[in-house]
Amino acid sequence: MKELLLIGCVFALFACTDKTSNKPQPILLEQEKLSDTTQLSSVASEEFSVNSIPYSEVVIGAFPYMTLPEGLKAQNKPFQKEYDVCFFPINGVMTPFEGKLYKLNVVKEPGKEFSKRYFEKSLGTYLESIGGVKVFEGYISKDEYYRYHKEDPNKGDEGDIGYFDEHITFYMIRCKDQGNIYVQYSADNYSGKLNVLQEKQLNQTIKKISSKEIVHTLNDQGKVVLYINFDINKATITKEGDEVVMQIVKALEENNSLAISIDGHTDDTGEGEYNIKLSKERADAVVSKLVQNGINSTRVSANGYGATRPLVPNDTEENKAKNRRVELVKRN
Repeated sequence: MKELLLIGCVFALFACTDKTSNKPQPILLEQEKLSDTTQLSSVASEEFSVNSIPYSEVVIGAFPYMTLPEGLKAQNKPFQKEYDVCFFPINGVMTPFEGKLYKLNVVKEPGKEFSKRYFEKSLGTYLESIGGVKVFEGYISKDEYYRYHKEDPNKGDEGDIGYFDEHITFYMIRCKDQGNIYVQYSADNYSGKLNVLQEKQLNQTIKKISSKEIVHTLNDQGKVVLYINFDINKATITKEGDEVVMQIVKALEENNSLAISIDGHTDDTGEGEYNIKLSKERADAVVSKLVQNGINSTRVSANGYGATRPLVPNDTEENKAKNRRVELVKRN
């Protein structure tokens, strides 16, 4: 009888705890289907649903939606991009989201002290007051760090979060007027880090090369930069490159007095003499294609400059790609 009474008390205790606990709990996002979110890694795609997050009814202000707590300041100039990617932990999986991005390192103001507890509690309390929902708090594994870190183009930059020995807190705010907002922060006893991303789709500004665009740019600027695809380390124009060349043909056909120089350029990978030779061969290949399609050879000439005239420094793969180009230069 005593044993039955004890068991009954235990059940009653749990029942009371469930009914009386009104403290908001982090939403667990396991075993839910992905719905209207994008840019999630396949590892996390079946564990996260934006629809699990209720809409905030609070006016949250303008991006980045918050100031720093009193007594704290940005250590350096914040990292800000109108469109970029940032990785946030979904069930311990660092997951990429894209949009407007703000990242910074946080330190104490002169004469003040940095308190990890003050920084974290200030942010957490404020985010919850504007409808933020805690999605994750904890650490990512060492394996997870090594899985994703090379995918992050901003790894090591200002305010970077997402290391395997780093305690991360991640909130999401879902707004009807401003979309999905992701906030994560971390801190030690000396400084903190804060990331804010407003999710948005890419505004595509790239246009297909047209003969009209070529002529307009030549008349306006005297030259036009084109990216004609060639086979790797060869002067063979690819199918995609042919489409661009045919627009040059059309531009010259529609403007009989136009004469141009085809100037080939490379990045600084490889030997200088080889790059000059390759760039000249590629320019010659374009000229040959133009002549084959009825353009008088006196209207087109070819030059190869290799890596001697870069548009931008050859210090990143992105910049190297910009330097691998063909320029049409107006001769008359």
